[in-house]
Amino acid sequence: MSENPTDTESRASAPRSGHRLAVIGAGVMGTGITTLALGRGVDVVLVDVSEALLDKARTAVAGQLRFARMMGKLPREGATGELVTTTRLADVAGATAVVEAVTELAPLKAKVLAEVSAVVAPGTLLISNTSAVPIDEQADAVARPEDLVGIHFMNPPYLIHTAELIRGPRSGEAAVEAARALLDVLGQHGVVVGDGPGFVINRILQRMINEAARIVAEGVADPASVDAAFEGCLGHTTGPLATADLIGLDNVVDSLRVLHERTGDAGYEPCALLLEKVAAGDFGRKTGRGFFAYGGSTS
Repeated sequence: MSENPTDTESRASAPRSGHRLAVIGAGVMGTGITTLALGRGVDVVLVDVSEALLDKARTAVAGQLRFARMMGKLPREGATGELVTTTRLADVAGATAVVEAVTELAPLKAKVLAEVSAVVAPGTLLISNTSAVPIDEQADAVARPEDLVGIHFMNPPYLIHTAELIRGPRSGEAAVEAARALLDVLGQHGVVVGDGPGFVINRILQRMINEAARIVAEGVADPASVDAAFEGCLGHTTGPLATADLIGLDNVVDSLRVLHERTGDAGYEPCALLLEKVAAGDFGRKTGRGFFAYGGSTS
């Protein structure tokens, strides 16, 4: 895997998959999307603000690739995409598609998308990997709103092969079709949904997580019992609180705030127990503890 940003230009004429994906943000979702793309033979330019974060991301991606292939979730045979890491946003200029995968804070997403849209050529597919912020709200920040769609990849995307493809009111048909084609290359099934806070999955899921946390806080049931009821009675593979730990409780709170601010629905106001856990740094799997313990920090 190359670490030299200038490699982006030298390979610009011949991406092996027909795609060169730029991913902005090397956190949990950014590294997961990068793993998915590399495992499907797609070259990736991964951008973040520091070399230390990018070093950590390269290690994470290598481990995730091994795990996904061992589990049979990514092809064991065939070419692996080439990874370039960089701190320079200008290095995304040759990308065929750009995925914004930064923290679920609307002003930050808007800033990144505005900067990206000023760098890439008209017609380049712009994707917000958002879990809750409406696409049309983000479209106000970009130079060409018709190039922007949302794709809500599940976590981790190299294991879960379905994603929400969000068509904003100003998303052009060419962008939607380009997003479908990219998802096909990535081995993902895109479920097309309309725009709005939380779309489908998180409009339902985040409220469920919030209510599950309230049940624990009230002493009605402990986390293991809440999840056991969902798994045994409803056939869910993972209960709401283990799911929250996987997402990251900090991300859950951010998404709930987005939903609460945009809908005014009190059911989305983050409950006190979630806020306490986030304040204590207990974010879930990535820190080693959330509603459940995971044997030490994985961050």
